[in-house]
Amino acid sequence: MNLDLVDLAILRALQQDGRISNTRLAETVFLSPSACLRRVGLLEQAGIILGYTARLNAELLGLDVEAFVMVTMRRDTDQWHEQFVAALPQWEEVVGSFVVTGEANYMLRVRARNLKHYSDFVMDKLYKVPGVLDIRSHMVLRNLGESPVLGAGLLQQHTV
Repeated sequence: MNLDLVDLAILRALQQDGRISNTRLAETVFLSPSACLRRVGLLEQAGIILGYTARLNAELLGLDVEAFVMVTMRRDTDQWHEQFVAALPQWEEVVGSFVVTGEANYMLRVRARNLKHYSDFVMDKLYKVPGVLDIRSHMVLRNLGESPVLGAGLLQQHTV
């Protein structure tokens, strides 16, 4: 799907406020409400808009520990990748998971109530997966903020 400037404006507005009304969105991007709704529907059908979620305050929910965890696997274990990927959905502590380049095979974003909860996750769940060789934790001291998935500059560089 080729995106034009109006599509990019719609995506920017929805990233800033996913609950914006269609009427307000249409005003923002200078379309009629029906044309705006049609455009949003096309962006959803094309898979560009994956869905709408609420951002939650982890600390107010009692999840005080955040870590980025680098996991290195043994290559001599059969089906090591498949076994690791199969275990991921069972771990409520993992809020993001990535296959990465470099020394580690995976990077996990983990949330836990406290250090004991985090330690239990590592010892009782993560280390139990066949093939796990090494785990390196990078504890978050302070979150400096999160950006939209696509910044305005990246959206403007998209094929118009």
